[in-house]
Amino acid sequence: MTSIVFAQSGGPSGFDPMTLILILAFAFLIFMMFRGRKKAQKKQQELRSQLAVGSEVMTNFGLFGTVVGIDTDDNKVILEISPGTTATVHAQAIAKVVPVEEPGNEAGVPMDDAEATDGETPEETLRRLDGEGKNQND
Repeated sequence: MTSIVFAQSGGPSGFDPMTLILILAFAFLIFMMFRGRKKAQKKQQELRSQLAVGSEVMTNFGLFGTVVGIDTDDNKVILEISPGTTATVHAQAIAKVVPVEEPGNEAGVPMDDAEATDGETPEETLRRLDGEGKNQND
């Protein structure tokens, strides 16, 4: 009976292109999954090498602080959020080490009035502000 069924269906086929496409897609998916995991591990290792006491960091939930202590055994980092206030977070909660910026105006941030009028006396400041107020009302 089975030989009759094979004869009617044209015999068993040895090559199915759809199976080959499915296997290749599955292999590509697994390759991309491992590649992403390796990239994440490399990034985490680089972050840990930059992490030191005194560096300013940002956590995954947007909290900025200065590293006060690092406990590698328990995988914890102690952050000083404000003077006298500390928080203990898991080391993997550290998103990035904030680079230290030099004081000055390198970022192209426009200077406000206080920075633009260095050396101005209080009387000169009052006259300047009065003059600005009169010009805005006109």
